[in-house]
Amino acid sequence: MIERASDMLRRVVRDVIVITNSPEDYEFLALPMFRDLIPGYGALGGLYTGLKVCSRSHGLFVACDMPFLNEKVLAHMVALVDGGHDIVIPRIKGLLEPLHAIYATTCLPYVEQLMKTGDLKIVNMYPFVSILEVPESDLRVFDPTFRFIMNVNTPDDLEKARLPEPSER
Repeated sequence: MIERASDMLRRVVRDVIVITNSPEDYEFLALPMFRDLIPGYGALGGLYTGLKVCSRSHGLFVACDMPFLNEKVLAHMVALVDGGHDIVIPRIKGLLEPLHAIYATTCLPYVEQLMKTGDLKIVNMYPFVSILEVPESDLRVFDPTFRFIMNVNTPDDLEKARLPEPSER
């Protein structure tokens, strides 16, 4: 899955990095890798590290356990970055997708504040930043079933991922 994700990202953005606390496991990707700068904060710590090492004003962040990342969805989101928003993020079925979003480095102080208070929920910084929500109607054009947000965290998830898309059945 991580190979597919890295290949997909390379087609959409110029610089791809991996945030991992076990870089030796992913040397085969031949990508720059960074350990959490402050361990123990989960996805929020990964976001913090990614923003700290980001060489541009914005970074596209995705989880490596998303087997159906969609190049057209990602490119559409990247095209929406205009410098006027801190975050570009999909809203699917009423929920924001924090691990499939673009974050500006201007989010760093808010991430740091969450870390200081021990709040690990990325979404809790959203009221303090400017967000551009990408609606379902825009994303449906590229992925009608929104499979691009699927995570594989359990054997059951893996079995679901192996099923053909509804349109293919």
